[in-house]
Amino acid sequence: MNYTDIISTVGVFLILLAFFLHTFKYLPDNCKLYFILNLIGGAFACYGSVLLGSWPFIVLEGTWSVVALVGLIKTFIERR
Repeated sequence: MNYTDIISTVGVFLILLAFFLHTFKYLPDNCKLYFILNLIGGAFACYGSVLLGSWPFIVLEGTWSVVALVGLIKTFIERR
């Protein structure tokens, strides 16, 4: 397994972990950890896609990360 595979695998694992934890109610709605896992996972997967030169996945994972970042920011604003 090379560097690109490791980065991409970690990213996808974090996204799937967040999805699993949220789906089975281990994480409540609007949980910061959910957005953090998605943000970091999406960023890693996006970086892996950049290394591979896969534009569709760069767009997908980049958008995933931006949406997770916006969701995380909203949780901080709503808790004030």
